[in-house]
Amino acid sequence: MDDVTRARTGAGAGARTGAPPGAGESLADALGRAAGGDEAGFVAVYEAVAPAVLGVARAVLRDGAQAEEVTQEVFVEVWRTAGRYRADRGSVRTWVLTMAHRRAVDRVRSAQAATDRERRAARLEAAVPEFDEVTEAALEHEERTRVRRCLEALTPRQRQSLILAYYRGRTQREVSEELAVPLGTVKTRLRDGLLRLRDCLGVRGG
Repeated sequence: MDDVTRARTGAGAGARTGAPPGAGESLADALGRAAGGDEAGFVAVYEAVAPAVLGVARAVLRDGAQAEEVTQEVFVEVWRTAGRYRADRGSVRTWVLTMAHRRAVDRVRSAQAATDRERRAARLEAAVPEFDEVTEAALEHEERTRVRRCLEALTPRQRQSLILAYYRGRTQREVSEELAVPLGTVKTRLRDGLLRLRDCLGVRGG
C-alpha cells in the first residue's frame, strides 16, 4: 500500500513528479506518465477510476471493508504494471475494472475454498469419534472373546469361583458361603485360576 500512498499524496521522498494532468489529457496518456514513474499521472488515473473500482469490488464481495482492500490492491497493481497496458486491448478504464473484477472474484473463491476446507476438516473431525467407537467396540469384542475362551480352559470350579468374584462382585467370603466350600479353598481356586487366565491371555507377571 506504500506505493499507492506515496503516489496518491505525492509525498514520497525524491519522487518524480510531472505536470498536473491537463483537462484534455486522456487516461491513456496519464497512465503512460505513471508507467514512467510520474505520480501526478497515477493520481489522475486513480481519481478517475477509483470510484468505479470500489463499486465493482462491492458488487462482487458484498462487503465494504473487503471492497476497500481490493481497491487498494488494484491500484498497487496499476502503479506497478502501468507499462503493460496496451491501448489496442481496450480503454484504461476497462483494463483497470477488469483487474478489479478479477481480484474480487479471486478473493471470493479464496474465501469459499477456505470455507470448504474448514467444512471438510469439521466433517473429518466429526467422523473420527465414530471410527474410534467402532474400533474400540471391535477391540472390546475381541478381548471379550479371548477372555471367554480362556475362562473355558479353566476347571469348572476355578471358572465358577472367578465368575462369582470378578464378574458378579462377590467377596471371597461370599463365594465361600455361596459354594459351601472353605475360604482357603476359594482363595486357592481364585489364585490358580487367575494364574492360568493370565498365562492364557499372555499377560506377564509384574
